[in-house]
Amino acid sequence: MSTLLSNRNWQQNPPEQFPPTDAAAWGYDYHGLWKTLLLYGVEQTMRWIPRGDFLMGSPEEEPERDDDEQQHEVELTSGFWLADTACTQALWQAVMGENPSEFTDAENPVENVSWHDAMEFLEKLNNHTADGLFQLPSEAQWEYACRAGTTSAFYLGENITSEQVNFDGNAPYNNEPESKYRGKTVPVKSFTPNPWGLYQMHGNVREWCSDWFEHDYPAGKQIDPVGPEDGARRVLRGGCWINGGRRCRSASRAHYVPDGRDDRVGFRLSQAGFI
Repeated sequence: MSTLLSNRNWQQNPPEQFPPTDAAAWGYDYHGLWKTLLLYGVEQTMRWIPRGDFLMGSPEEEPERDDDEQQHEVELTSGFWLADTACTQALWQAVMGENPSEFTDAENPVENVSWHDAMEFLEKLNNHTADGLFQLPSEAQWEYACRAGTTSAFYLGENITSEQVNFDGNAPYNNEPESKYRGKTVPVKSFTPNPWGLYQMHGNVREWCSDWFEHDYPAGKQIDPVGPEDGARRVLRGGCWINGGRRCRSASRAHYVPDGRDDRVGFRLSQAGFI
């Protein structure tokens, strides 16, 4: 396994261009490199996710795991930028001119958006920006960034509470005591970020990935996997405000028809590493 898992070692594999030409501000901190973009007048911070390899999926002994989480080695040969938060309603409104969300607040994640809606949003955003190349993360990129070098069930450790994650605390993971259930989304920076500076990779809203869903991962080590060529449902990751703890684990997978809309579903921006 590679040692390139700590974002504190970003000097070993930085983006090809830094400072980035598209950024209103940039720098580095405890979590690694960051840049802030001004998109339609709305600020969005992106975090640099360094290349590396990791074990994707869950070990057989992980409590409450599903049988579509076969653990396997994945290598990502290029770093990439990932938004530090799910796309907010403020950013969606600025780009699309409307807000489909059930739980309206500018700093809450946009929800009730289909995979196709997210593609339309990305197309408009890319047409508006000079360098652009915004996209959804692949499922492998998403889990790699969520884990941020951890191997536990959550990047927070082997369990979660409602003080750490917005989920259904009435359905705790692995015999943890019950905790608060809010019954709605919360602002995207409500809790402490993961070691790479990413907020709420567990809970709040499920996040669309670029991949088609397939129940079984391919056998053996995978290099830059992007999922099957076609399918019926797209991958969702992260769990949401109405899910119990098991659905919010780093390895937990979900899927939905690409034209489906739900107040549990949003997305997060990704961007190629040479920007």
